[in-house]
Amino acid sequence: MSITRFEHAPENASDLEKIETVDWDNFTFIDLFAGIGGIRLGFESIGGKCVFSSEIDEDAVKMYEANFGEQPNGDITKIPPETIPDHNILLAGFPCQPFSIIGNRKGFADIRGTLFFNIAEILKTKKPAAILLENVKQFRTHDKGQTYRAVIRVLESLGYHTHSTILNALDYGVPQKRERTFIVGFLADLEFDFPKPNKNKPSLTSVLEPDENVDSKLFASPKIKEKRLTRLEKQGKKPFYPSMWHENKGGHIGMHPFSCALRANASYNYLLVNGYRRPSSRECLRFQGFPDSFQIALKHTAIRKLAGNSVAVPVIKAIARQMIVALKNPKIRNKEAYLFSDMQETAYSSL
Repeated sequence: MSITRFEHAPENASDLEKIETVDWDNFTFIDLFAGIGGIRLGFESIGGKCVFSSEIDEDAVKMYEANFGEQPNGDITKIPPETIPDHNILLAGFPCQPFSIIGNRKGFADIRGTLFFNIAEILKTKKPAAILLENVKQFRTHDKGQTYRAVIRVLESLGYHTHSTILNALDYGVPQKRERTFIVGFLADLEFDFPKPNKNKPSLTSVLEPDENVDSKLFASPKIKEKRLTRLEKQGKKPFYPSMWHENKGGHIGMHPFSCALRANASYNYLLVNGYRRPSSRECLRFQGFPDSFQIALKHTAIRKLAGNSVAVPVIKAIARQMIVALKNPKIRNKEAYLFSDMQETAYSSL
């Protein structure tokens, strides 16, 4: 088994200077594991310019091209880091399906579990001033926290000072309970605050289309509707509208003034608008905060999957604004530790 070592001896003044000399009203970024461009939309909204994108899912590539006028580059594992354009911020919602370090699963032996290390190679080569990584909520506790700690150690070895948290899309303008892990990193040890939740919760009325505008194929059969109503009555609940109904594996019906997290797999069948139909393509995108100007270039089955794999755009916008606040007026979080930090070295297993 080969070992890759990342070594970084921070030249603190130059790291801070790299942040201070950027025009943060006109910064550049790269969009890795781009999906349909949710993270890109968030950073474009505050003045950023995308100079490189990468995505391998064919349907996602078609949607991305239809909406941004460019086709993302392909497999990031086959793109030499030195050929990627220089950029100020690296953005990545990297896959973590079998992201395991120990245990019976394949973990880093599986190609999807090693994609983080392609990010690390780009950071090592290009040294952007800042990074934003996104992953599922469970990422922080996966394998008793060992996966998360390994990622943070690699980022630190590359000179990045990190901030991480879990944010819920429901707190940032969309009626969807969707919790995700976010890691923000800077070359200098900057003060940074994640965005505070909105005071007002969004309403389903901002997302739902009139029933007459929805494809009849999305309406549940009379048998399914009756089954849901009967189970709801047995639970002692009365329907209210608008609402999203979700049936879990045990048959329990949850009824809420918001949606549970959209998913790409077959569980979409358990999610019904007002108990009688599935969300439309436009509604799926609205649940993720995509504007109605975002073009739907594929069939519903593809949109449903892509939306389930996407990010909530308003959350990204809120984080992006906070990152730019920190970068425009950089304040050192721990000056003494920053000035006198020793060279760090982290070793990890490569492919």
